[in-house]
Amino acid sequence: MTFTASKLTAAREIAIESARLPDTPPRGSVRLKLAVGSLCGTDLHYYQHFENAGFKLRNPVTLGHEASAWVEDPNGSDLTAGQLVAVNPIIACGACDNCRRGEVNLCTAKRFPGSATTVPHIDGFFREYFDFEARCCTPVADGVRPEHLTFAEPLACAMHSVNKAGIKAGDRVMVTGAGPMGLLAVLGATAKGAEVSCVDLRPIAVDLATKVGARTGHVVGDFDPADLQGGFDAVIEASGALSAFDQALSFVRRQGVVSILSNIRPSQTEINLNQVMLKEITVVGSFQFNKEFAEAVAVIESGTFDFDALIARQFDVGETDAALALMSSGQTAGKIQIRGAN
Repeated sequence: MTFTASKLTAAREIAIESARLPDTPPRGSVRLKLAVGSLCGTDLHYYQHFENAGFKLRNPVTLGHEASAWVEDPNGSDLTAGQLVAVNPIIACGACDNCRRGEVNLCTAKRFPGSATTVPHIDGFFREYFDFEARCCTPVADGVRPEHLTFAEPLACAMHSVNKAGIKAGDRVMVTGAGPMGLLAVLGATAKGAEVSCVDLRPIAVDLATKVGARTGHVVGDFDPADLQGGFDAVIEASGALSAFDQALSFVRRQGVVSILSNIRPSQTEINLNQVMLKEITVVGSFQFNKEFAEAVAVIESGTFDFDALIARQFDVGETDAALALMSSGQTAGKIQIRGAN
């Protein structure tokens, strides 16, 4: 069987090729047919620089780690042919101290597709067919739409940040940055029953945040930050800008929590770190997810939230280059998706 696959061969160079898989999946794996994948900021960094967060790719690789898929060959697993599954990209060892504590995101021997962190690299999901570990596939209830289910992985990341902040019903929460991850943080905090606000540079992003759960939205330059000072129990930083982190320290109340969801980019911006001491602020990092993958799937299955509002554009696998170029342009709000065959 041959199929279409995309491959990042160099910075800003995507090859579309005809690929093949072995006749049968490896032991413990199932054969999957891509339903829908989503582009992530990590994919964008690899596309733009052939590296991400200091991890350089050693060879061409297929990107993509957010996907829903149809089971093509269960290969002796408990799954059934034709079943729709959410694909958890974390392949944890299950044996290290972190795994035994349930912290699979910090697994010391973790493998991850479409990433330079795993050597040799594992191809990701932007291809029409792929084999993946059966234990990483979560079947869903009938009626769940594949384009919604592909949000399971990024929503799990956002909900991990929400959980790290200890957000609960009735909390006042600010999300700084209304890009795709910030929007999902808004959704995740709203799902906990929090009263959520957001701030972003772009009016279109702020408007989208209010559509998916934020009660109020603020466009940078259109409000006085002093009016929001100390007004929130927790702030989720999802923009990646040091200036936003500094603003988060201002927004959060005394003894509040700032949860860093974004990969903050270095800059010359000054940060008033003395606020951490003076206000007894708790600052926590948030990396990937643990139990939150199942939590995210349950939120999607509930049908409570409008995931259609978060979809900016869809492309076929053979148009992966155009999809990444559009994301690189910064001209969209929401998620750009890659459709599988049929």
